[in-house]
Amino acid sequence: MSEHAIEFLRGWIGEKVHCQSHARIEKQAETLARECAAKAAEVGIPLEDIQEEVGDIQELIASRLEEAAEAGENQQASSKAAE
Repeated sequence: MSEHAIEFLRGWIGEKVHCQSHARIEKQAETLARECAAKAAEVGIPLEDIQEEVGDIQELIASRLEEAAEAGENQQASSKAAE
């Protein structure tokens, strides 16, 4: 995959993927995967270039959403423990 495609995907995920409840992750991942594919096409990056490097983009986004949700839960637990 081109360096341009990698940078695009990292930036896009960093901008769009935020802490969600676990129940909404799959739906959110589906929506974000469609948005990412559309935005990549707008800037001239074929979805195939991205998928060649990372596989299923929806699975990648779901994984990042789960990580963000877990980090959010850990942060809340730490905040409550400090009170």
